[in-house]
Amino acid sequence: MLLGLSGAVMAQAGRRQPTSNEGGVLVSIVAQRADSSRAPITAKQLAVYDNGIEQTIRNLTPDPSPARIVLLVDNSLTIRADVEKLERATREFAYEIFEGDKLLIVGYDEQAEIVSDWTDDAKSIESSLKLFRKKGQPHLFDAATAVIDQALKATPGEKRVIVVISDGLDRGSKTSFEKILAELQRQDITVYAVQAQDRTRGAIRRDVPKPRQVIDKLVEGTGGAIFSIDEPAVAAKAICDELRRNRYVLSYLPSNAPFGEVRNLLIVGDEGITVRAKTMQQPN
Repeated sequence: MLLGLSGAVMAQAGRRQPTSNEGGVLVSIVAQRADSSRAPITAKQLAVYDNGIEQTIRNLTPDPSPARIVLLVDNSLTIRADVEKLERATREFAYEIFEGDKLLIVGYDEQAEIVSDWTDDAKSIESSLKLFRKKGQPHLFDAATAVIDQALKATPGEKRVIVVISDGLDRGSKTSFEKILAELQRQDITVYAVQAQDRTRGAIRRDVPKPRQVIDKLVEGTGGAIFSIDEPAVAAKAICDELRRNRYVLSYLPSNAPFGEVRNLLIVGDEGITVRAKTMQQPN
């Protein structure tokens, strides 16, 4: 489904720690102070609950490392955004990423196809955006699976992010929503959304979450955030700034981890500190 990936996915400096070690758990989090102070947040200011039981934090480290950011763009026929709006939402990221960050741009309908391979060259990205088109049905879950398997799974030691530019509608994927959310959590991949207007107008859909529910659950379940497609510059700046300035890696050793079971994960901060992280710890 995802065509033409180059060997570049294997070669990026600035690697972080692996996702787990010696039975411990490493979790990427976003933590920031309400007063916008840049003072580092310490482990003593956070609490971790695994299946409702507080855990001992082994380490908390700021993570200013470069990010691998996939822009997953819905260019299906019925999305309530014209091609120019999709281009603008994508273009803003090309000019907001930090040194060392790389972008991969993937457009999807029934197929997921590379619009721009891994690069930090804004001019190259901008020239590639004319490849967007509007046709077919949105296979969002299949496209996300292809991105994970073929673009992000090869780089587990790096900061990995998917920015979904869509209203969240999936129509026809073979992959279930539950499967894609669980895999994102297992891989510790954060999802942000640049959200378009719901083309279904909230209609109930049999056996599939509503588009707005898809966006809400993907973002909340992985520790991301939602922005409007009508303010692409705000979205790109906020996401890129947050990835470089407010990301931490937290480690703990679960004291009550049933083997092979999914566990609820909750990380909270002291008063004046907000924390976002994935909500479930999937079995490895």
